Amino acid sequence: MSSISFIGTGNMARTIGTRAVAGGNTVEIIGRDESKAADLAHALGGGTTTGKWGAVPAGDIVIAALLYDAVVPAITQFGDALAGKVIVEISNPFNATFDGLAHSEETSIAQEVAKVAPADASVVKAFNTIFRNVLEKGRPDVFIAGDDAPAKADVAAFIKSLGLRSLDVGGLKMAHWLEGAGVVTVGLAGNGVGHWDFALGANDFSG
Repeated sequence: MSSISFIGTGNMARTIGTRAVAGGNTVEIIGRDESKAADLAHALGGGTTTGKWGAVPAGDIVIAALLYDAVVPAITQFGDALAGKVIVEISNPFNATFDGLAHSEETSIAQEVAKVAPADASVVKAFNTIFRNVLEKGRPDVFIAGDDAPAKADVAAFIKSLGLRSLDVGGLKMAHWLEGAGVVTVGLAGNGVGHWDFALGANDFSG
């Protein structure tokens, strides 16, 4: 099993954290508001601990469970405390109308994180194409992107412990297109599918 630290105390930290604890992983919660972090740790149970904002996280895998505009500032603030860690970035930088990305360049929040993270940290994009309600009760595929194969293998093993399947889409530059896929899911929810109880995935027809 994996040792996981969450930076953030919101819905995705709670949802992924719940599955992480159920999967036998060691979990730590880090939040700017220490009381919120303590409340979430207590709610998750399973020996979940709390850490101090800006200090070295206990987990080998650090999940930045923050809104997109808070991710890069937080990673910058943690700085060398993240040296040697696998940083999992899960956000969606939607524009104000949820039909495009907030950044105009062919980049991603994960790629921007890689620019400010310690040189020996590894960044993986994951979980951003999945609605929280589906992650709570379903078994969706989890797309991942990153440049470090061992880091992706560690994240894939963690995802497997959640009872889910990871699908590697390639290098970290593919995080831009995963963020675009996040926009597609919102478009489907509001149009062709018409509800939020679905997830993108892959079917293998080779056999």
